[in-house]
Amino acid sequence: MVPKRIFFTKGVGKHRERLTSFELALRDAGIAAQNLVRVSSIFPPNCKLVPRATGLKFLHPGEVVFAVVAENSTREPHRLLASSIGVAIPSDRNTYGYLSEHHSFGESEDAAGDYAEELA
Repeated sequence: MVPKRIFFTKGVGKHRERLTSFELALRDAGIAAQNLVRVSSIFPPNCKLVPRATGLKFLHPGEVVFAVVAENSTREPHRLLASSIGVAIPSDRNTYGYLSEHHSFGESEDAAGDYAEELA
């Protein structure tokens, strides 16, 4: 099972219970109706990066979906937190690339994104 398409999505969930917060984030990201299986961070050879709206059209409720997930949570009020995924797509599309997950506290959205890109 080698994916032919990958898309990026993001979501935010706020609730006093972490599980509910995660569910709300999945809903915000448009992937709450799927069963997510976390995988490590390889961008497959010959895989196409598609827009979120295009990728979501291929998903069905209850489907098992492989996902690289970056998540973060806190119970501290007003705590600045971030999570981000970076991607390194090789110029030779016949070889694999990398995806990197990054989770941080006290870091801006831009800083977290930049760091995730550097990791990839």
